[in-house]
Amino acid sequence: MALIVQRLWRCYLRASPPPAVAASSPAVAAGDVGTATGTLWGLIGNEEKWKGMFEAPPSALMGPWEARSPAPPAAQHGSGSSDPYCLVKVDDEVVARTATVWRSLSPFWGEEYTVHLPRDFHHLAFYVLDEDTVGHDDTIGKISLSKEAIAADPRGIDSWINLSRVDPDAEVQGEVCLEVQLLEDTRGRCLRCHVRQARDLAPRDISGTSDPFARVFWGNQSLETSTIKKTRFPRWDEVLELREAPGTMSSLRVELWDWDMVGKNDFLGMVEFTPQTLLQRPPNGWFRLLPFPRAEEDSRGSLGALRLKVRLTEDRVLPSRYYQPLTELLLESVQTSVEEDTSSPLAVLEELTSGDCRQDLATKLVKLFLGHGLAVPFLDYLTRREVARTNDPNTLFRSNSLASKSVEQFMKLVGMRYLHEVLRPVISRVFEERKYMELDPCKMDLGRSRRISFKGMPTEEQVRETSLGLLTGYLGSIVDAIVNSTGRCPLALRLTFKQLQRCVEEHFPGAEHQDVKYLATSGFLFLRFFAPAILTPKLFDLRDQHADPQTSRSLLLLAKAVQSIGNLGQQLGQGKEMWMVPLHPFLLQSISRVRDFLDQLVDVDRDEEAGGPARALLPSSEIVREGFLFKRKEESSGLGTRFAFKRRYFRLSGEDLSYSKTPEWQVHSSIPVSCIRAVERVDEGAFQLHHVMQVVTQDGTGAPHTTYLQCKNVNDLNQWLSALRKASAPNKDKLATCHSGAFRSGRWTCCLQAERSAAGCSRTHSAVTLGDWSDPLDPDAEAQMVYRQLLLGRDQLRLKFLEESSPDTALEVDTQKGSGTLDGACAEVLARQRAAAARLLQVLEDLDQAHEDFQQQGQGWATP
Repeated sequence: MALIVQRLWRCYLRASPPPAVAASSPAVAAGDVGTATGTLWGLIGNEEKWKGMFEAPPSALMGPWEARSPAPPAAQHGSGSSDPYCLVKVDDEVVARTATVWRSLSPFWGEEYTVHLPRDFHHLAFYVLDEDTVGHDDTIGKISLSKEAIAADPRGIDSWINLSRVDPDAEVQGEVCLEVQLLEDTRGRCLRCHVRQARDLAPRDISGTSDPFARVFWGNQSLETSTIKKTRFPRWDEVLELREAPGTMSSLRVELWDWDMVGKNDFLGMVEFTPQTLLQRPPNGWFRLLPFPRAEEDSRGSLGALRLKVRLTEDRVLPSRYYQPLTELLLESVQTSVEEDTSSPLAVLEELTSGDCRQDLATKLVKLFLGHGLAVPFLDYLTRREVARTNDPNTLFRSNSLASKSVEQFMKLVGMRYLHEVLRPVISRVFEERKYMELDPCKMDLGRSRRISFKGMPTEEQVRETSLGLLTGYLGSIVDAIVNSTGRCPLALRLTFKQLQRCVEEHFPGAEHQDVKYLATSGFLFLRFFAPAILTPKLFDLRDQHADPQTSRSLLLLAKAVQSIGNLGQQLGQGKEMWMVPLHPFLLQSISRVRDFLDQLVDVDRDEEAGGPARALLPSSEIVREGFLFKRKEESSGLGTRFAFKRRYFRLSGEDLSYSKTPEWQVHSSIPVSCIRAVERVDEGAFQLHHVMQVVTQDGTGAPHTTYLQCKNVNDLNQWLSALRKASAPNKDKLATCHSGAFRSGRWTCCLQAERSAAGCSRTHSAVTLGDWSDPLDPDAEAQMVYRQLLLGRDQLRLKFLEESSPDTALEVDTQKGSGTLDGACAEVLARQRAAAARLLQVLEDLDQAHEDFQQQGQGWATP
């Protein structure tokens, strides 16, 4: 099988003194150093006949890419196919699971993710599995990438990588806590190794636990701890003493094993310390377990391959005050004259950025201006610049310019809920009804549509007529939903389109250009928003699963029709797809309704806009996630575990997590978000249930309370974990540890401690969240990315405006004024441009110095 995977990582390091960490050694010390986030953006696609077309988010299409003689994996079914899906893991935590593609060796997923991560993550892994309806799923293969491997090339990884077999001895996780002392007496050296405890070990037994013991090697001696049964969080608290004769000192190796009564023991991980480390800085603290060093077996493509595109960048985000001058410059940019602006930060960014970087930058800029309540003026500034340099109205906003990408990202950020309200009912019908629709005679399958006729095989004309009726029915619902949605469209979006239409109308006056203003608006709303969402509803959170091939074809036909409506019928009958002609009467009839809708959409007063800055994309009272979950009773009786969980409908806002029996139920209970101290996964062995999470809260007296909730699948679990962690991110006194099990039968199921108030045995993961359109605004991180992009054009800006002789600038200003000589007005414009450039360069220099100062502080923290 073949997959296409793209992953984009970014990490931001908040400048703050780190806590004390364990002594440095070849074993990796565990624990956070400062706080940080990273971003993982991904798309997983397919190859057909081992040649692939990379399907990126709408408006970005790349490919084809070719595999180098890959062989498909061994089929898991007698039919010669598999039911593959992909798991994405960061360290030991599953952050995403793709949909299952049934009976396929060339699956297409098209999944897109954003994952915020802590700074100290170690590796990224992709597992390809074959789903079985009975028994455990079969693992086909995996790819594991270390943080160092991803960061080795600034451009990242972009190549085919063969899947490797999964070696159980390499599947290690968790940490071990050790204290080592090196003593000498008349008998020689004595090494005292205090094996305290371990946490988050890999489950090796069918019960989801292990029976761990530790084995310590030093020189030619070894000792073992006792075995602790049925736990992944053993507490040994044993001191092992080993002696070595005088001479060359040996390394210390600590191995953890799972004891088995029958068969050989299972490896759980190891740490190793060199003699130099033992002498200079004896280990004392938590250390990450590592697999045995061994050469990875090359499957030579026998298991298939993944096309990976992974990029890792790390950056330091300074405290807010350092970005204030740059932010002021950016905000002032939208107030300047569009015609004369060539040296503002926005003008420089527009000239420098391209490709994927432009889309990322557009998102950051939109969020930054949203946070200051100036998103509409910002978009007006960019679109006016784009319109001013466009002579042919047919090319207006057709390229992926900074203006186009900014409006596109703005629609996704503020209009996603609107999109869901408009399209979800119709898209759900298409998925549920699964009607066969086809107009192209070359793709028509008369056998599949046999149920249309009871008189034998239907004719091509019968299939076409039936498909036409179905398509017009679905399209009618889509058009009705869109044209009747004026009142639900976000006000900021309507104001943006109003200013856009006004600008286009001023630049392209005359009767021959009367449709240009409509095309400018519909080009964004229909071609870059509605049509892509219809084509790939999962990427826009309209569906949990991807469409099957038949439904995908139906969605493609609907998206093509909506695209034609958005083009106002200008290209009808001009393309190669003449089989779409039967739909033309309906499309032409819908175009007049769309024109009326666009007129109503921009019929809004500027005074209606909220005046204050936006602190978030959604108000705190807005519902950010809702759905059915199974909640465990506070004090469960002796009933079975499954009966202790009751189905309830949950709603999460920035203020509380409320729940009731049904969505319409008036009586409900709630948990204040401000009281949440941790949101974590729960081991399956705690209740013998999958996909359980816990919400740990504290009341006014400081007493802890834990609410256990079961989700329907791993993606639902990850999304609820992420939403709750982001909602509670501003809370103080967050827990650093908690129990990954439950307190049952007088002890914790995870670490076997008998006290309910015992300290948590597992680290919390509040920094690991899935990013989406409703993420809180982060002005510092957004300003940092803008600063990095501006650095790329610093030399060019200095050369253009601040050199003693700048004929290019003089000629540019002269051309703008339309005269043959550089008169006083031109000189005044040039002086303003030079002053603005000098100010921007000074701001960049100050930020450079601030980063250098913080880097030196960081080096000081790392110095013992």
